[in-house]
Amino acid sequence: MMKYLQRLGKSLMLPVACLPVASILMGIGYWIEPSIMAGGAITNVVPFFLVKAGAALIDHMGILFAIGVAVGMSDDNDGTAGLAGLVSWLMITTLLAPGAVAIYKGIQASAVSPAFGKIETQFIGILAGLIGASCYNKFKGTKLPDALGFFSGKRSVAIVTAAASIIVALILLFVWPVVYGGLVAFGKSIVSTGAVGAGIYAFLNRLLIPTGLHHALNSVFWFDVAGINDLGNFWSGKGTHGVTGMYMTGFFPVMMFGLPAAALAMYHTAKDSKKKAVYGLLLTAAISSFFTGVTEPLEFAFMFLAPSLYLIHAGLMGVSAFVCALLPVRAGFNFSGGFVDWFLSFKVPMAENPIMLIPIGLVFAIIYYVVFRFVIVKFNLKTPGREDDNEEGELNVKLANNDFTQIASTILRGVGGKENVVSVDNCVTRLRLEIKDQSVVDEKVIKSAGVSGVIRPGKTSLQVIVGTKVQFVSDEFKKLCK
Repeated sequence: MMKYLQRLGKSLMLPVACLPVASILMGIGYWIEPSIMAGGAITNVVPFFLVKAGAALIDHMGILFAIGVAVGMSDDNDGTAGLAGLVSWLMITTLLAPGAVAIYKGIQASAVSPAFGKIETQFIGILAGLIGASCYNKFKGTKLPDALGFFSGKRSVAIVTAAASIIVALILLFVWPVVYGGLVAFGKSIVSTGAVGAGIYAFLNRLLIPTGLHHALNSVFWFDVAGINDLGNFWSGKGTHGVTGMYMTGFFPVMMFGLPAAALAMYHTAKDSKKKAVYGLLLTAAISSFFTGVTEPLEFAFMFLAPSLYLIHAGLMGVSAFVCALLPVRAGFNFSGGFVDWFLSFKVPMAENPIMLIPIGLVFAIIYYVVFRFVIVKFNLKTPGREDDNEEGELNVKLANNDFTQIASTILRGVGGKENVVSVDNCVTRLRLEIKDQSVVDEKVIKSAGVSGVIRPGKTSLQVIVGTKVQFVSDEFKKLCK
């Protein structure tokens, strides 16, 4: 089950990767004319065009999820699975549209459960993607009699998916109002706790980073799975001013200021003989965190070397979300809580005093630096640059020179060669491997490639934390495994 959820979490990143395009387009449009979607007369077509272009993605995230999850959950990431996911989405959403449900039940459209008015959600998108992927994985090799030979193999997938989706739609006809009601109730219970709920969410978000399941948690709060849709409502301007954005705002002070300050504390507490070795690595990771909000290269630098420090970090993230939710400050992102998204969201109608995130962030920078430095020195934690001289630190070698073939070759040697590799995949920062035998894996060899860390979430699962260059490493790794 854990393995399946991890794959789902990874798959969710494929459609999410489309959203930065929306933030750029909408951000520029709102910068040109902040009130462009307020309902007044359109005096400047350019910002309207840009905002509508971004909305093309924001307003159809369910479809993105259906296709992305289907591709990500398929055995070989084949596009046929994506088509199957789309087939399932179209089947379910069309069959369960309010007008269609009214005819099935012989009632007026106004009497149809409001749940069917929310059938085109990311939740249904994920479900459709899972149906498409399952049908693809099971029927992609189907062999039919010669008379039906044209529909053999992958061509049979869409047909089977359509049939499966009809059955699922019939089940959802009776189940969906209950499921949707439960999701909405869950969302309302979280929202009712206000700032406390935002803090708890952010705390759990960081705790789940090692497992990769934080993506699944994010979908509950950022997308329209439980009626919250913080991200979608923020950028579309359909939310509640002063409320919408509360599950995103607290990330900015930590990602832009707190974690870079933590990196500085780790550098200052490193052994003099090792400062040069960790300088470039911590600096690169800090810059990544500040500008893009990609924090895993930095978090994995101390996550396993000093787990107690990571727990403190998760707690501080929760505090940041709690404080920001209490204050009249709101900002949002389409990718992560870095400078780029903060700047682009500055003029979005749902934004509220985003400039306040700078002084808030500076306060958290001081807190992170002081706390990290004190805890590291007080408890002699083995953060980067403080390892024993006979130990090989996780960040002793830089992922530099962009020699991805050499990096992939080193990782492959560390995992026991291609004979020990069952499958290869990657998400935003991690190389995700399925292997035959964990006992032959040599983490020191893997880390000598300059990666940030190695985790083993299951008996046959291995994740190598590479960073934002993971796609290039993954491509080379796949070539070496052929």
